[in-house]
Order: sequence, then C-alpha cells, then structure tokens
Amino acid sequence: MKITVIGAGNAGTTVAAQLSYFGHEVTVLRTSNHLHNEHYALFKQTRIIKVIDEYLGDYTAQIHHVTESFEEAIPTAELIIVYVQTSYHEAVIKNMIPYLKDGQAILFEPGYLSTAFLLKYCNKDIISIEAESSPIDCRIIEPCLCKVLFKNVMNPMGVYPSNKKTVAAEILDKLGFPYRFTDNVVEAALHNPNLIVHTIGALFSIPRIEYTNGRYWMYKEVFTPHVWNVCESLDAEKMAVMSKVGVVKRQSYVEACQERNFVNDERSPLDSFFDYAMNSSPEGPSIPDSRYLTEDVPQGLVLLESLGIYLNVPTPTCSSLIDLASVALKIDFRACGRTVDKLGIENLSKIQNG
Repeated sequence: MKITVIGAGNAGTTVAAQLSYFGHEVTVLRTSNHLHNEHYALFKQTRIIKVIDEYLGDYTAQIHHVTESFEEAIPTAELIIVYVQTSYHEAVIKNMIPYLKDGQAILFEPGYLSTAFLLKYCNKDIISIEAESSPIDCRIIEPCLCKVLFKNVMNPMGVYPSNKKTVAAEILDKLGFPYRFTDNVVEAALHNPNLIVHTIGALFSIPRIEYTNGRYWMYKEVFTPHVWNVCESLDAEKMAVMSKVGVVKRQSYVEACQERNFVNDERSPLDSFFDYAMNSSPEGPSIPDSRYLTEDVPQGLVLLESLGIYLNVPTPTCSSLIDLASVALKIDFRACGRTVDKLGIENLSKIQNG
C-alpha cells in the first residue's frame, strides 16, 4: 500500500520505518524544522532508518521517499497518517486540501476531533480515522536510529463517515497494527490519554523539573495518591461530557489504558496503569513548557471545557487546570486553543451523527 506519513519526529519516523519493514511503499513528509534537524538531514540523504525493537527484533528499513513537498507526498497516497502535534493539524489539513483526491483515507494518530477541521475545509470524499493513541511509544535516540519503548496491544479508532467502516477496515488491516472501532470519532478523540496524564502530570511536575534541571521521569514520580485524585476528577468530567454527546460505553481513563496496553489483564485497571508508568513509560518531560502542556492543554483541555460549556456540563477541574497552566507558562491557552466555535458546531453535529 502507498502510505504517506506526515511528520518526521519520533513517532512519524519509527512508524514509517516499521510500515516500510512490513512491505509498504512509504513516503515521509516533513512539515517543520523545529526539532530533530540533525536526524532529518541524514534521513533525507540516506532514507535508511535503524530500529531497536524488542517486539519484532532489531531491523533496518529503507523509506521510499522523504520530502517537504505536499504536492509530492499527498496525491498518490492511499492512506495518509498524520503524526504531527495536534496544534498543527488545522494548518496541515489546509496544506493538504489542494492535493487530496476522492477515496483517500486520513488517519490522525491521535486527533482531538481534527476530523471537524477536515469537514470545515474539505468537500472531497475522504475517510477520516481518529485513533486514541499510537500503536507504539518510541524515540529517536540518535540520527536515523529509533527505539521502540512500548507496543500497544489495541488502538481503538473512530471513523467518519461511519458507513465507510468496511473500507476503513480493509485499509487498517493491511497496516499490521491491532485496532477496533469505537462508536464514533468523538469517543476515540476524547479517549486520547494525553488529555488526562500529560496535562495533570506535567503541571504538577514543574517544581521537580526545575529542581532537577530536567533529570526527571514524570510517570514514575508525579502520580502520587493525591495527584491521582485530580486525575479521577478530570476523568469524571470527561466521561460526563462523553455521555452527553451520546457515547454509550462509560469507560474510565485507566480502563481505556488497560485495554490499549495489556492482553487479558486480570489486575485492576489502576494497577495496570502503574505497571506501564513504572516499567514501560518514556522518561521526561525535561522542561516545564513541554508539549505535554503546550499541546495538550490548548488542544485537549480547552476542547473539553468548550464541549462542556456547549453541552451544559460543568468542568471545574478542567477549567482550573487551564487557568493554572496559563498562569504558570504565561500563555493564554484559551485564546490559542481548540474550541467548539473553531471546529464548527455543524461539523461536530455531523461527526456525532455519523
């Protein structure tokens, strides 16, 4: 299958390598030069990625094409996988529009309801798929060398329009990653785990990050019993919003985490989460203003608060976290965040109704 991966960072590079290793013709499209410049320079030159992977075994992959051109990367792709921060999804979608063709599929890994932006700007027959998470946790450890840290056993996904699930399944089956379909895109988008653990974890980590000069491991240090109380409060608000938009299955953060991370796990979901946190999670963040806050507060928490206002569901914990993060980082996250108005009420209604 011809696949374009948008994003040449940790996940984009590693997943592109794995898909190439599986036999797909993969193009990697880089959209910014903010990070990993030394890696990309070598990647562009050689198109070769080495992967340290305890699940598949170590391997070397040859990427078909590496480019910064949407015109080169988009028109021939059967599947487009978006692996850039959700803060940039709207801009990426706008740049894709001139080159998209009827029948293509776009997979957001993950999305925070980026399907609404696709509906806002695109009138072509495109299948939109939003995943809760990524099939693997991974890092670039040196130029053109990536390491898989953890492999998810399941990655639930929503599809719009819902009558294209059969076509979407035919595409996703070829990737080689486990998945199941959620009832709709909203369910998958709001079960993005980063909305809960990244925002609370990073905000409550700021003193330790600064005290240790970045020598820090959030998942191992921050989720003490009292901080976990905050997680459960935010999670309850999220589930209340999800119920109001018609998500039938009430699933907590730790239940969703257990489903994604472990097979036939008989432990409590909370025990499963702490197994992941202590044994498989990535270290960091190393700076206070990491993407855990600069992405997941405006794109995740602001979205949740906005949905709560629109649906008349109180979200006091969510709003407090936005306030604290905005003050701590001196950024007005609501002004730059993802809201119902920016996504378009009519687009959210279309997604909600399938």
